[in-house]
Amino acid sequence: MVARSAGRSPVWLVAVWGATRLLLLLFVLKVLAFPGPDVTSDVSVIYRDWYEVLRTGAFPSDDVTWQYPPAAAFAILSPALLPFLAYATAFFVLVCAMDAAVLALLWRAGRGSGRSPRGAWVWVVGVPLLGPTVYARYDLMVTAVAVAALLAAGRHPRVAGALAAVGALLKVWPALVLVGMGRRRPWVAAAVGGAGLAGLFAVTMPGAFAFLTFQRERGVEVESLGALVFHVARHFGWEGGVLLNYGSMEFLGPHVDTVSTVSMGLSAAAFGWLLLWRVRAARSPGPRSPRSRSPEPQPQPQPQPPESSESRPPESRPPGSRSSRSPSSRSRFAAHTAADAAFVAVLLFTVTSRVISPQYLVWLVGLAAVCRCFRASRMRVPVALVLAASLVTVLEFPFLFADVVASTPLGIALLAVRNGLLVAAALVGARALWRDTVRRGSAGGRPGASGPGISRAPSADSPATAG
Repeated sequence: MVARSAGRSPVWLVAVWGATRLLLLLFVLKVLAFPGPDVTSDVSVIYRDWYEVLRTGAFPSDDVTWQYPPAAAFAILSPALLPFLAYATAFFVLVCAMDAAVLALLWRAGRGSGRSPRGAWVWVVGVPLLGPTVYARYDLMVTAVAVAALLAAGRHPRVAGALAAVGALLKVWPALVLVGMGRRRPWVAAAVGGAGLAGLFAVTMPGAFAFLTFQRERGVEVESLGALVFHVARHFGWEGGVLLNYGSMEFLGPHVDTVSTVSMGLSAAAFGWLLLWRVRAARSPGPRSPRSRSPEPQPQPQPQPPESSESRPPESRPPGSRSSRSPSSRSRFAAHTAADAAFVAVLLFTVTSRVISPQYLVWLVGLAAVCRCFRASRMRVPVALVLAASLVTVLEFPFLFADVVASTPLGIALLAVRNGLLVAAALVGARALWRDTVRRGSAGGRPGASGPGISRAPSADSPATAG
């Protein structure tokens, strides 16, 4: 009873959020010291230098560490909203405010039939697991936009599309939230809004897309999945090394290009799988309402005078008429599908990336939280794996980052565990997403199948409202 009341009442939620976020602020403001290298220098030095350039109306295109889409300028310039604070302090306060906004969105989304407050708890617990780094990068701001887009998909698909476009121009990956949105409206809104905003940047601010060149020339970052090859190879005489390159610690030397190419190939394969899933899921029968039952015999209706199709109630109009389409025919995805698909998509592209920076985990925590707002979500195990990976992440950076850079057995073990958890989450999540959508309603010779069009596990949030 106590656990249930804690889950339903916002008091405990807000109390835990307040305590953990106060601790994060004390770390980034250097009132308390966190073990390992200083994680706030990106804000106090790099972001501040970019801020001075962006204020002139141009992008820092001569700085190879600027590797972000043009809307990232909004995040870097945002401390100007608090001119009475120092740049770094203002940035940390604004990140905390966005953190609180995400919590409010998740709590509101977790209320009602078929919803759960566990999503808000995933956010409250998951963010501090990443340590002070999560407040010393602008990724939490981007995650807030992606979370808002997913939660808007059901009732406001055009708003969801517009937010996805803004998120993509902040840091590319939020474009993936569109993957599981079934209707055209969010896609059209994203295309129109993204093109308009990108065009505006291109016309008004020089160097808006210089980041594309810098990204193409990056190597293999020491925390990525592919980097494990070189961590081990260093113990067998590999002649390469670790250098600060394009703003991060990367492996440079023999065969780095090969591993980089393989990573990009795996990302292309992930994209192909998502495309296949999208096509197959769109052709699968829609979810059946949990309340739907086998039709019962009804008394024969008395003959009625003929009516025009316009005067008939919606349920009696001809099948081809526009208003006779059921919610599941308008959208073949359940409400939780958009969140599950976005979570899996970002997982796949994270594990196949040449770079897995610690702050990337906040993307996954945010999307995981949205998934857990839906009781019907199939992402319970992947979410738990991501939370475990977040805990290991704070150990490898910043706490024991020197071991990672030096490729010590401890550093390699930490990376192997963290990346292994992410790979497991991606594979388990992809399998669950496929089974929940593509195989729904397909007998396929599976034991216990009920035949075409019958859901094996009725969705608690049917009929579909996603996107």
